[in-house]
Amino acid sequence: MSTVIAFIIIFGALVFFHELGHFIFAKRAGILCREFAIGFGPKVFSYQKGETLYTIRLLPIGGYVRMAGEDPEMVELKAGYRVGLKFDENNQVCKIILNNKEKYPDIRVIEVEEADLERELMIKGYEDGDEETLKTFSVSRKAYIVENDTETLIAPYDRQFASKTLWQRTVTIFAGPAANFVLAFLIFVLIGLIQGIPTNEPKLGELTADGAAIAAGLKEGDIVNSISGAEVSSWEDVVEIVQKNPNKEVEFFIERDGAEMIIPVTPKEHKVNGETIGLIGVYTPMEKSVGQSVINGAKEVYIMTIEIFKILGKLITGQFSIDALSGPVGIYAATDTVAKDGGILYLMKWTGLLSINLGIMNLLPIPALDGGRLLFFAVEGLRGKPLDRHKEGMVHFIGFALLMLLMLVVTWNDIQRFFLK
Repeated sequence: MSTVIAFIIIFGALVFFHELGHFIFAKRAGILCREFAIGFGPKVFSYQKGETLYTIRLLPIGGYVRMAGEDPEMVELKAGYRVGLKFDENNQVCKIILNNKEKYPDIRVIEVEEADLERELMIKGYEDGDEETLKTFSVSRKAYIVENDTETLIAPYDRQFASKTLWQRTVTIFAGPAANFVLAFLIFVLIGLIQGIPTNEPKLGELTADGAAIAAGLKEGDIVNSISGAEVSSWEDVVEIVQKNPNKEVEFFIERDGAEMIIPVTPKEHKVNGETIGLIGVYTPMEKSVGQSVINGAKEVYIMTIEIFKILGKLITGQFSIDALSGPVGIYAATDTVAKDGGILYLMKWTGLLSINLGIMNLLPIPALDGGRLLFFAVEGLRGKPLDRHKEGMVHFIGFALLMLLMLVVTWNDIQRFFLK
């Protein structure tokens, strides 16, 4: 059960931050965001706040922010349609009722002659009882279309994704993957603040309960000045001397609370990769510092990013097969292993790695992914005009279908690997 909870929290955090990046910059650009969704498929939970519907959906394979103008979203008011109009205090149309008009006794029913709900925001038509006079009705920017008692906010053109500048659209799309890198950075900074950052000072870190150090009387925080007459200036010096003296007594000349003392310690013998070394049961010294945690967080993100790109390179050159890829099932199985063998800090680091991985995958120039859309924007920038939206939409649709096929193959491989072996 703990693995299920951990997986839900990790998956939710990854998708939430990714979509939050899109959402924040879309809102900053003035784009109408109709839905903020975690998951795909049937709705499990929904909550309307302002103009955005927040949903959690059944299938944990991603999420999306549905922006106005991205998909066919409203009924086109054609000539001959009979609709009901409800007006606000400024005598502008605030609701356009398509059916079940009998539920709205205070509306004015018209036969549409012409309508523009994107640019001119008007409806022309003939009102019941006055079929000879063509009237023009001004539509509010915040008007709703009501169909089957469901209200949908209209989207004037300046609130649609396509109306924004190339830069605004690029930033909105890029912000999703970027948010995953930010999440990973914040996680690694938090780990540093909780656990501390390894330092190279000649100072004892945490002592194990069964180690030779604690038995000899050493304590965490002791500063090591020398060992058996050999001066030490770093933690690496301490480790090197200890490892070279298995089962041999060495004298630690230390400083503790301003007092100097000599403590004899006999490192225990251990076999590591066929080599005999000495160990005294002391961890690397850690430093809890905001500055160091921030630096280490950035360093961790950089290192993991490079490693993921190396793996991608091997996949492209055929050094890895498709069987090496993992989907939600494989991530769940790996989360189960991390949860059982590690602790909360290991789960946090695992989340950071997954977040970087998600950010990189979404930046790949593959249709239907953010990277594919950014590629089209780059072409638009070079051409000086956008590509045909229908052709671009078809490319993204085919790309999405192929991604879903790949997801099915990867998921089946994961099931065979982890549950049918």
